[in-house]
Amino acid sequence: MIHYHGTPFSGGASSNTALSAKHCFVSFANRSHMAMVAELAQSFALDNGAYSAWKSGSKFDIEGYAQWVQTWYRHPGHDFYIMPDVIDGDYDDNARMRASWSKLCTDDMWSRGYPVWHMHEPLEVLEGFVRDFKGIALGSSGEFSTIGTSDWWIRIDEAMQIMTDDLGRPIKPIHGLRMLDPTIFSHLPLKSADSTNAARNCGLDRWAGPYEPVSKKEKALVLMGRIESHASASRYTNSKGVEKNLDLFG
Repeated sequence: MIHYHGTPFSGGASSNTALSAKHCFVSFANRSHMAMVAELAQSFALDNGAYSAWKSGSKFDIEGYAQWVQTWYRHPGHDFYIMPDVIDGDYDDNARMRASWSKLCTDDMWSRGYPVWHMHEPLEVLEGFVRDFKGIALGSSGEFSTIGTSDWWIRIDEAMQIMTDDLGRPIKPIHGLRMLDPTIFSHLPLKSADSTNAARNCGLDRWAGPYEPVSKKEKALVLMGRIESHASASRYTNSKGVEKNLDLFG
């Protein structure tokens, strides 16, 4: 499994150097450090930043995102990018967004993208994604926006029946958006997942008690190491649990 750490890291430039040889998830909404990531990271994926735009009430710049992806998608470190999506939209809204995106892409650029299946959308949409795309990103949304709840796991089980074969192996690569929690990804056959846990927490002063004072870079390395010590499930077996030891995370 590839563990993508969201960027930039809190704590200033020194903490960002912890990204050397790591896998990074860079948002279009906060992309000023992209060149640094491309130099330091082992690989990277590009996020459309639609959530940030939606949360701030600003309009998503689809043309700007297309230009940004065009700049970076052929870099040897690039793995995939997240196609534009409408965070609070229904199936029709997102279908129109993908149609608009297709007009801004070459065939090659289109093929490098993962569409987002929002968990409140019909399962038939997911079936089409599994059939038509190289990989799929899972987005927790609507009544399933809180990851790890009982309803969320029930919906994930429905999705996995479509995304895996009769042995529970993924048919296409699956990326879990905001799912870089071992409690979650250790029970799912994900190819990759992302979160900003390490980025947000490495700059906080909550390293008391048995933890010696360390630099923000060292904090980032510890946090990333804890996440990366866990792997995703090799196949889906409809299990879930609550075991974790992440007491430095907020």
